[in-house]
Amino acid sequence: MKNQKGFSLIELLIVVVIIGILAAVAIPNYLAARRSSNEAAAVSALRTIHGATHSYKATIGAGEFATSLVVLNTQHLIDATLAGATSAATSKSGYFYTYDGSAAASNPSVFSVVSEPFVKSGQLKTGSRQFLISEEGVIYATINATTAPTIDAARIVSNALPLSN
Repeated sequence: MKNQKGFSLIELLIVVVIIGILAAVAIPNYLAARRSSNEAAAVSALRTIHGATHSYKATIGAGEFATSLVVLNTQHLIDATLAGATSAATSKSGYFYTYDGSAAASNPSVFSVVSEPFVKSGQLKTGSRQFLISEEGVIYATINATTAPTIDAARIVSNALPLSN
């Protein structure tokens, strides 16, 4: 009998099966953790934008909010990455932002920002919810990524509920 070294075919198949089982458990958990971190980053970005708009109003804006994210970036209140995250192609941490400063010059001055995941469905979706913040500072979240939150002229939010944090 020869002194054989190495693994048998059965041993190699067992290792491949174990790796497959581990991957089947780990990959969905990894994707869920990534979605959760993207959502946390989107909420954090909305808080940053909210603080920047109030700083703008109190200092540079003479009582009015900024009209766009670019204006906030020009005044060095937010970074260029966040200011440029206005479409799926330029998203930040899986989310892009729609800043509505069209009523910034109204009395009272108002604004709103909606954040949306750039991939809204499937296994590789970048977020499970959309978020909205306005001048009042409450962050609202939708129950899914396909229904956009809205805010009307009376500042009533539809299609979303306040976050509990």
